[in-house]
Amino acid sequence: MWIVSSQRCGEMDQKASEDYGISVRSLMETAGQRVFEEVKRTISAEGTLTVLCGKGNNGGDGFVVARLAHQAGYSVDCLVACKESDLGREPRFQAGQTKEAGVPLSFAGDPLYDSKLINLSSRDLLVDALLGTGAAGEVRGPIQVAIQSINRSGTPVLSIDIPSGVHCDTGEELGESVWATKTVTLALPKPFLFQGTGQEHSGQWDIAHIGFPSELLEEPSEAQLLDMEWVANVIPQRLRASHKGDNGHVLIIAGSAEMPGAAVMSAKAALRSGAGLFTVAAIPQVCEIVAHHLPECIFLPLPEAMGGIDVEASEYLLEQQDRFDSALFGPGLSQRPEVQTFLGRVWQDWELPSVIDADALNAVAKGIALPRSECVLTPHPGEMSRLLKASIAEVQSDRFSTVSQATEQFGKCVLLKGLYSMVGDRSQPISVNRTGNPGMATGGMGDILGGVIATLLGQTLPSYHAAAAAMYWHGLAGDICAKEIGTIGYSAMDVANALPHARAKIVASCEYEA
Repeated sequence: MWIVSSQRCGEMDQKASEDYGISVRSLMETAGQRVFEEVKRTISAEGTLTVLCGKGNNGGDGFVVARLAHQAGYSVDCLVACKESDLGREPRFQAGQTKEAGVPLSFAGDPLYDSKLINLSSRDLLVDALLGTGAAGEVRGPIQVAIQSINRSGTPVLSIDIPSGVHCDTGEELGESVWATKTVTLALPKPFLFQGTGQEHSGQWDIAHIGFPSELLEEPSEAQLLDMEWVANVIPQRLRASHKGDNGHVLIIAGSAEMPGAAVMSAKAALRSGAGLFTVAAIPQVCEIVAHHLPECIFLPLPEAMGGIDVEASEYLLEQQDRFDSALFGPGLSQRPEVQTFLGRVWQDWELPSVIDADALNAVAKGIALPRSECVLTPHPGEMSRLLKASIAEVQSDRFSTVSQATEQFGKCVLLKGLYSMVGDRSQPISVNRTGNPGMATGGMGDILGGVIATLLGQTLPSYHAAAAAMYWHGLAGDICAKEIGTIGYSAMDVANALPHARAKIVASCEYEA
């Protein structure tokens, strides 16, 4: 499903009218109907509802909701944050229809308007239809007062298309914005759902189809929202006659005296995501700990220097690389200078597709050149800030632009972790993930993700497809844990153990199964 900008939204409205004969009025009626269906799921017919409308088409959607709710027996107030003369052509028509249906309209400046605005806390639900996706300037005047009143009320809020006061493309606040309980976004998802203030202020969100032709909905854009079908078509199917050598041999260069568990978790993820073979290359102490947890693992013990890998291990590792199909560098390696020198020497002649994670990313941030081979970089916002020499706030303020900048700067596939992780590559649209949950905000989750990506790389998936499929799969395993164990308190190893369950769920969504 494509993610569309505010400009693209306007173009879709225009094309729907000019090329397909679908009027704005028709789209507005359908949008109002879809939002009203959400109203019915939220409060009973005995509930009280206040719809707050602006002067534009978003307000027109709100008038339709108010009319439909009144006709269904709800107690409805409709507050309009402008003068009646300021309404646009279509919103003015919808306001007239709503008024004729028996809904009293209160406009900004009317005595009744102010008193009803003060008493929003007495209502069961508020519908926010003040500003739409085209809003760009800082909110002020009656709109600003209405947003402040909504947020002070403590009443659940349902926003139409976008929380008013949020910029559609950046997700940043236009001075002030509505904090919605739920957002019903229309036709296609927009960037604000995945970054900035928008990702929090949108609350829960769903997409409502309002009558755009499939040809318009399927026109490619610069970003897409991943779904299970896409991932199911990407994950390799295992042939009945396959053997372990057919399913990828993953090399994991991870762990140190302080963080041996990182190697355990990465190796566990490779096992649980279906690697045919997996080898841990680490100092002897780490190898012993991994062996205790994973008897299936193969080992390449490397010489040690001060609790980390010695520089002299680089030549030995290069001699061994032909044995493997992919590699994971970084989890728990430490930031010792010797480790960074080791990585620099190895990467000069490294040819395997590789995941560059954790301390390997920190080495890149300090100037160590990446391998020439196909790579996936997997930074969290802090690591990305070091890679791009930017603040975390700058990284997070426009995550789409951040990913694009990183892919251009490093010439590699980049996976930016976080709420709605994103994968970018210079030749592909940015893929955004919707699986996962806050319970995954705990140590070791990145090590599991790295192991899954490395497994898919070892099974010959291109870096972009391996990274995108892995982040969806990894997040789905976390969602399974949240459902079966509890929303908070499950571990990274629990997520690793849930990977086969998650894969089975993904594969079952296809029409066929190997």
